[in-house]
Amino acid sequence: MTPRPTFALRRLNAALLMTLAGTAGAQTLQEVVVSASRQEQQSFDAPASVQAVGQDAIEAAGPRVNLSEVMTRVPGITVLNRQNYAQDLQLSIRGSGSRSPFGIRGARLIVDGIPATMPDGQGQASTISLPSAQRIEVLRGPLAQLYGNSAGGVLQVFTADGPAKPEVRFSVDAGSEQLRRYGLQAAGQSGSLNYVIDHSDFSTDGWRVNSAAKRKHTNAKLRWAASDATKVTLVANAFDQPESGDPLGLTREQFEANPRQAVANSTLYKAGKDVSQNQVGLVAEHQLDAKSELSARVYAGQRDLDNRLSIPLMAQTSPTAAGGVVQLDRSYSGTGLRYARRIAAGEGEVRLSAGLDVERMSERRRGFINNFGEPGELKRDEDDSVDSTGVYTQADWAINEGWSAVAGLRANRVSFKVKDFFVRPGNPDDSGHARFNATNPVIGLTRHLSPDTNLYANIGKGFETPTLTEIAYTADGSGPNLNLKSARSTHVELGLKTKLGEGQRLDAALFHIGTTDEIVVASSSGGRTVYTNAGKTSRSGIELAHSAQWSPEWRTHLAFSTLNARFDQAFASSSGATVAKGNRIPGTMNRTLFGELVWQPRAWPGFTAALEAVHRGSMVVDDVNSDRTDAATLFNLRLGWEQKLGAWKLREYVRVDNLADKATIGSVIANDGNRRFFEPAPGRQWGVGATVSYAF
Repeated sequence: MTPRPTFALRRLNAALLMTLAGTAGAQTLQEVVVSASRQEQQSFDAPASVQAVGQDAIEAAGPRVNLSEVMTRVPGITVLNRQNYAQDLQLSIRGSGSRSPFGIRGARLIVDGIPATMPDGQGQASTISLPSAQRIEVLRGPLAQLYGNSAGGVLQVFTADGPAKPEVRFSVDAGSEQLRRYGLQAAGQSGSLNYVIDHSDFSTDGWRVNSAAKRKHTNAKLRWAASDATKVTLVANAFDQPESGDPLGLTREQFEANPRQAVANSTLYKAGKDVSQNQVGLVAEHQLDAKSELSARVYAGQRDLDNRLSIPLMAQTSPTAAGGVVQLDRSYSGTGLRYARRIAAGEGEVRLSAGLDVERMSERRRGFINNFGEPGELKRDEDDSVDSTGVYTQADWAINEGWSAVAGLRANRVSFKVKDFFVRPGNPDDSGHARFNATNPVIGLTRHLSPDTNLYANIGKGFETPTLTEIAYTADGSGPNLNLKSARSTHVELGLKTKLGEGQRLDAALFHIGTTDEIVVASSSGGRTVYTNAGKTSRSGIELAHSAQWSPEWRTHLAFSTLNARFDQAFASSSGATVAKGNRIPGTMNRTLFGELVWQPRAWPGFTAALEAVHRGSMVVDDVNSDRTDAATLFNLRLGWEQKLGAWKLREYVRVDNLADKATIGSVIANDGNRRFFEPAPGRQWGVGATVSYAF
């Protein structure tokens, strides 16, 4: 009887298959990920739903401004470009985070080991530097809960390392609506120091009225190999967005009449925001011995925000109103410590890890009358703070050739505190505090049916606190909504990973998420959103990803997802109407599909042509399901060229998105009180770009 290959041999065979499949196909067949176990492993061996998008795919997807350009390639995650840089993207993983009218919540964002999600669970995708990214990975399912509060999924971005030879790179992108992006990057290796310094300057007139935006973004990573056992990485990020208009949503009638318009209050009150954020972090990794390692991180940052809302002047003047201009001065910091060790156990080994995360944010929040774009009388003045502490442990056990298991536990404590300084007649002292605690276990089992097929099952608990933004307003009166409860969830997942043949891989997953005390939008009007707790909800679906290198010239990639997100209990909406059991959760897309056919002819070295198909299902707009978007299928075309001339390397691309010029709705604002639910997507868009690099 022929013995089965060992795990080490199986990984060697996988690496050999990656080499034989060719560089382009290998990126999708055998990408490296770290999310599931917090240390590098092939995604095929990871006992969870996790996919990575590599640098080639990021560069081919567009001007590298928004995550929405490239994340259509990954099942289970929806990233919608709202054509509104004042409100960021709408990012949802397995339906978590779909309610957010601005910012990212329900998912943890991490960049180079440093959290881009605040302790309260809200993050910003706009501060992620795509031009310097080497890969982006997305973890879904129960194992994501080991990352703490609001971890419906985890999106990690890794900045590229500098090449062995120092290199300077200049890039320029241009597109519809006067889109322009200029980039300059210096990267390389100098002795024991590896460095990447990237700067981008972006601007657009915007597709809709009052949607112009400007950004400047600098990202740097310096890695010092202090010794063979010790590495220290310094990461710094400076982001400045001095202009971003907010065109607001449209009613259905307005969308059908002119999807590019902005409602009158958008321009009357000059709705939009100015924001800047600066952050620095230090990550140290030390190999204690052949079987154990220690890592630590420390980071700090500052975020300043000036947000002009479109609240009518009359509504701003009541004693308990918070005004129409929000100014935030936020500072945040955190530390993390992690120890990992490999221990022999029976026929295999156990990889043990334990860690501590401590995070804090504090902000001065003030509100002023929005006097047609100019700040007027003070209407709110308070100090807000959030402290988060998490302790976790995880064990990955390679039991034998046929079985492996994973188990983890995380204890979390998140504390909110509000100190109100705006006390006036009719506006009482609204100071207060709230604390949330949760202990979340996760357990999973993997059956290695063969060297080419893994079957896994995971189950775990999770929780999601309200964010500072979500407790900012109450339906009646002044002050924060400190009575909101945290949502508790149970995640179940069954998955299959298999190599169907040489150069082919299929990932499939079934999942179910049951949630109690779901945090939902009670009302949203004039830039002011109030939240409440609903009863039970459920989300279930199927995710498929298939990549194939059919020949040296042809390859395909397919990502398909379904999502059935429902309210499992009836409850009364803010309007008094009953939200029926079985209603769909607003903002969740019931299915998505991405398909790509790539041609790289041998006769034309360096040339690539690809046709993309993007299908998006429908979304309901509110809890009572009074309206919904239509499903749509769009086609995109891209062409790319690469040339090498000695030390010079050139890359050019042309993209046309929405070839058929379809009129579609890109995203919805859940439960908008003025029924301005719809955020239109643009018709046909074009883009061109070129990158020139020189290696010294």
